[in-house]
Amino acid sequence: MAESKVKDMGLAEFGRKELSLAEHEMPGLMAARKEFGPSQPFKGLNINGSLHMTIQTGVLIETLAALGAKVRWASCNIFSTQDHAAAAIAKAGTSTVFAWKGETLPEYWWCTEQMMTVPGADGCDQLVDDGGDATLLIHKGRELELKFEKDGSLPDPDSTDNPEFKCILQLLKESIQADKTKYTRMAKVCKGVSEETTTGVHRLKEMAAKKELLFPAINVNDCVTKSKFDNVYGCRHSLPDGIMRATDVMIG
Repeated sequence: MAESKVKDMGLAEFGRKELSLAEHEMPGLMAARKEFGPSQPFKGLNINGSLHMTIQTGVLIETLAALGAKVRWASCNIFSTQDHAAAAIAKAGTSTVFAWKGETLPEYWWCTEQMMTVPGADGCDQLVDDGGDATLLIHKGRELELKFEKDGSLPDPDSTDNPEFKCILQLLKESIQADKTKYTRMAKVCKGVSEETTTGVHRLKEMAAKKELLFPAINVNDCVTKSKFDNVYGCRHSLPDGIMRATDVMIG
């Protein structure tokens, strides 16, 4: 079982400085640490996350740890990791981290599996997902394990032309050969997932409609704090910022 894998631990000091700055811009999480830290509401819980490994996510991770959780993390995108953030969190030991900027598809799914694999436990108690990939891996893993139990057939990566799905099938093929019930057990212990994106929520709704959803899911994407704050202020900033970066023209 691998421990943290990041690009460069030498970036940890820079990452820690940025984390300290970000804490001042995230008063809600800091207030949660102050109010709930002493009571340790997450003590004994394994909380795993598939979410962009940025400085801001680092503040979230360290808040979960401050409230008692054991945390494992991977990025939900091959390009979004801030390597100094990943290094700072890994060095502090507040979470086990598997993330670096510029992952290949096989590396991305390896990181996701490592994040989901909890030493000494069958899986996580709670899952923080963004895009639905971690949730997908559990469901697809259990599905293919049951198929293997029924007819002895292993996943065939050559059965698809989709390069990403090839990676998933190869990973699950190797997983079943090593542990035939890994994801079945993982699904049983997971008490729920929170999902942040429209894409991930759409996947969850499809599974729920087919009665295939294996554990409760919280639609963060449509909650008030997301739709009325992040969508308004975050997107309103990101749109002109993206245009300016792409065109190299200032907008007055």
